[in-house]
Amino acid sequence: MRNLRVQGLETPLLQKRLVESWPLIAGPAVTRYTIGVSIRNQTLFVRLSVPALRADLSMRRQEFVRLLNDYVGAQIIADIRFC
Repeated sequence: MRNLRVQGLETPLLQKRLVESWPLIAGPAVTRYTIGVSIRNQTLFVRLSVPALRADLSMRRQEFVRLLNDYVGAQIIADIRFC
C-alpha cells in the first residue's frame, strides 16, 4: 500500500473498493433499488429508484458511513447523500 500511496493511487483505489462494497453493506433489498453510487468530496452519493426509501436510509446514514469506512479500512467518506 505504501508504494501506491507514494504514487497517489491509494485513495482512488480505496474509493473504488468502497463504491463496490455498497451492495454487500446495504444488503440485497436496498441494492435492488440502487441506481448508482459515486463519491465526490468525501461524500457517497447513492441514487435510488424509490423516493420513499431515501428517508428511511437517511436515518441510518452514520451507520452506513462507519460500516463502509470500516470495510475498506480507511476514512474515505464523511457523509452519504441519498438522491
